[in-house]
Amino acid sequence: MLFVGRTRYRLPLDPQLARKWDALGAKMDLHVLARAAESKQAGADPRFRLARPVHPTVLDGIAFYASLPFRVARELRRIDPGAVFTQSPYEAAAALAARRVVGSRARVIVELHGDWRTATRLYGSRFRRLLEPLTEPVARAALRRADVVRTISGYTTELIRPLGREPGAVFPAYVDLAAFLAKPTAPLPEQREALFVGVLERYKGIDVLAQAWPRVVDRVPEARLRIVGTGPEAPIVERLAAAVPGVDWQRRLSQDEVVEALDDASLLVLPSRSEGLPRIVIEAFCRGRAVVGAVAGGIPDIVEDGVSGLLVPPEDPEALADALVRCLEDSALLERLGADARLSVTPWLQTPEEFADRMLALVERAFAA
Repeated sequence: MLFVGRTRYRLPLDPQLARKWDALGAKMDLHVLARAAESKQAGADPRFRLARPVHPTVLDGIAFYASLPFRVARELRRIDPGAVFTQSPYEAAAALAARRVVGSRARVIVELHGDWRTATRLYGSRFRRLLEPLTEPVARAALRRADVVRTISGYTTELIRPLGREPGAVFPAYVDLAAFLAKPTAPLPEQREALFVGVLERYKGIDVLAQAWPRVVDRVPEARLRIVGTGPEAPIVERLAAAVPGVDWQRRLSQDEVVEALDDASLLVLPSRSEGLPRIVIEAFCRGRAVVGAVAGGIPDIVEDGVSGLLVPPEDPEALADALVRCLEDSALLERLGADARLSVTPWLQTPEEFADRMLALVERAFAA
């Protein structure tokens, strides 16, 4: 089996990620085409063929996708895989083109993790939107022509139905949650603190949070906001931290430090414009923390309004501020939402072996189709 994606990997793999690939490798002959996290790798893994980063960064994506059909074609000739797993419709388009050129009979399986249009509309440079007249028909054609589409939630399933497709399987991506489940949940802190964790891109709605937070502080002066992440929208966070007391910005945290940050927080806030199945929400649930989030993408697939968190319209700073104030002023509400959040995480848990079994069953469906 050949896995194709734009994910950046650092070799040797960290233990959490290695467990996933080792479990898959126990079920199938595994090969991976992706990107390297750095120009020179500290280790090697024969299963991985990684493209080195291209500088300047603005050219990296263009170079990756321009070369991808040729790289996939080379692997189709070299290993003759039975199936090609692709991380998005764009990788699927490259795989379908390579399969046609080579004359391969490999099944092409698309794993749809979110709205493919986010990449051009809400991610990176605003000039990406100029690419949409090209990328949109390519993505839609790839979704229609792939042998099987795997979705990860009800939201992503609804994205493909207008294209006349039904998913071959629906199950979440594998997430190693061992660190988040290793110890009992911590009690809510005395300090009223909201936590945001995520890349600072437009789709995450950090600008909406920046507009909402001064309104929160006006009503709950002792409230604090902790932001973890980096990206193109960082200047918005810089201005917020400079203008409003009690805003703490950290660019990166390790996984263990994210666990501690969740334990130190009263709630997680996620004001996104678009999401697939946000991992940080599942991690927050593992730590018994409620989520105040937008009704966008896959967030409502996880968060039940009034049960495990509060949901607000996207791009509505006033509604977001009201929900944050409601939670931060009501400890009993936070206790109840956090307890229900911890109970509701169970459907999203899976071992590496369970994930590998589901992937193998997906391959079997592709061959049956």
